[in-house]
Amino acid sequence: MTKIIGIISGKGGVGKTTTAINLGAAMNYFGRTVTVVDTNLTTPNVGLYLGVPVVPITLHDVLRGKKEIKEAVYIHKSGTRIVPASIALQDLKKIDPKRLSKAVEGLRGHTEYVILDIAAGLGREALSSLKACDEVLIVTNPELPAVTDALKTIKLCKEMQKPIIGAIVAKTNIKNRDLPIKEIEEMLEVSIIKIIPEDRAVKESHILKDAVVHTHPRSAAAIQYKKLAADLLNVEDYVENIEREPLSVWDWLAKFMGLR
Repeated sequence: MTKIIGIISGKGGVGKTTTAINLGAAMNYFGRTVTVVDTNLTTPNVGLYLGVPVVPITLHDVLRGKKEIKEAVYIHKSGTRIVPASIALQDLKKIDPKRLSKAVEGLRGHTEYVILDIAAGLGREALSSLKACDEVLIVTNPELPAVTDALKTIKLCKEMQKPIIGAIVAKTNIKNRDLPIKEIEEMLEVSIIKIIPEDRAVKESHILKDAVVHTHPRSAAAIQYKKLAADLLNVEDYVENIEREPLSVWDWLAKFMGLR
């Protein structure tokens, strides 16, 4: 049985794509088969984040009726399965976002979990992606504009009768004057199920074109993503200690090459 989980936010730049990629990678870590689909048709980032910005078959080809979605699945070097969207401007022509839901349905029975990286905002792309979801995970930042937009998204999900797993507050930093988590939870009227700290390891994972779960597995952010996956998968015995000082890009590369 396949479960489709939508990762959505009302505002861009909150860590939605990072969450989608790392939740997928963390579920892989626990032995599940997962496919991350970039349903952000106008500004896709999954392929960019994983070092495969251009591929022969994309989700856009599927939406034009040229290919089946199973043909657009690629296996990243890490083992994560992805369906990238095209970054080419011309590929936005002659596609109908309304076909998204039917296209994603083509993955049922071929993977245990489908993670949708849904476009920010409440436009046609987001609405079409939401229709395909069995459950939804809200991503926000501890800032008033992000929380306000997340609240709009939550109301939309409820109107569409899409079950909300909970909310994730990403890019938190005790050095900043962030909104208190309790206050965010009260505003959203949704449980905050995980807090992802602002972590330089995440930025370095983007440079390395991989999930932070793989590049810095014991960083604070990676462990929180793995805890999120463990909670969603009902894995009860996951315990791992945080490595307080994540490796720099160059240290990681040296370790990977066996130089340290």
